[in-house]
Amino acid sequence: MRSHFALVISLVAVLFLSACSSTPKKESTEQELYDDAKRAIKLRNFPQATIALEELESRFPFGQYAEQAQLDLIYARYSGLDLEGAILASDRFIRLHPQSPSVDYAYYVRGVANYHLDIGVSSQYFSSVDITSRDPGHMRLAFKDFSELLIRFPDSSYAADAQKRMIQIRNRLAAYELHAARYYIKRQAYLAAANRAAYVVKDYPASPSVEEALIMMVSLYRYLDLPSQADDALAVLRENFPKGKGFDDGGEFVAMHKLEHSRSLLSVISFGLFE
Repeated sequence: MRSHFALVISLVAVLFLSACSSTPKKESTEQELYDDAKRAIKLRNFPQATIALEELESRFPFGQYAEQAQLDLIYARYSGLDLEGAILASDRFIRLHPQSPSVDYAYYVRGVANYHLDIGVSSQYFSSVDITSRDPGHMRLAFKDFSELLIRFPDSSYAADAQKRMIQIRNRLAAYELHAARYYIKRQAYLAAANRAAYVVKDYPASPSVEEALIMMVSLYRYLDLPSQADDALAVLRENFPKGKGFDDGGEFVAMHKLEHSRSLLSVISFGLFE
């Protein structure tokens, strides 16, 4: 009898424990998820904040914190160095809330994220890293983002910083074009190099690359026996940089360096790609 009673008790205990273990965990409310996300952001635990915000947005897409959670997600992803994720979150916010008073923030973060994707983390901490040879695709996207921000929201609190970054981007794009011109010179594709240098002067006239671009143009046009173009470039160089590195102490033009004369017809027509 006792053994039978003990068996019944054991069976009841097993069933009770089984029921307890299968009891579903209580899901967090919208308020709890939002509070968790804000707490994680305050502690700079951005991966945890991202998880909470994504769950909040998934479960409560029309809740009271939906729009703010999407903004916070932009911030959490950017601060957690998930730059591509920040761009995607910004795109989504702009698409869903084009009239939001905070949409300028989404444009700004998208631009800054593209800006830093171009520079790269290593270049931010090591000044010796040369980025002028990289394709500045993300810089062009950043320039577009900042331009749209300034056009649509000229009085935005982010406008001043966006404008400064646009100047930096223009300088970066000019440096890239100048790098391309140097590459063409190495390949003895002198006309292509001159065209790249002229592009710098025309499209980025306020950039630090203009002086070197003009020196290139004078040297290359003279080599290519284009005296009119060479004289025009020299006049612009003398007017804007009379004491610069393009002239010696006596005011005479100093060519950039000796240009090679051994070029085949194939090298000329292929811009130096084939010798």
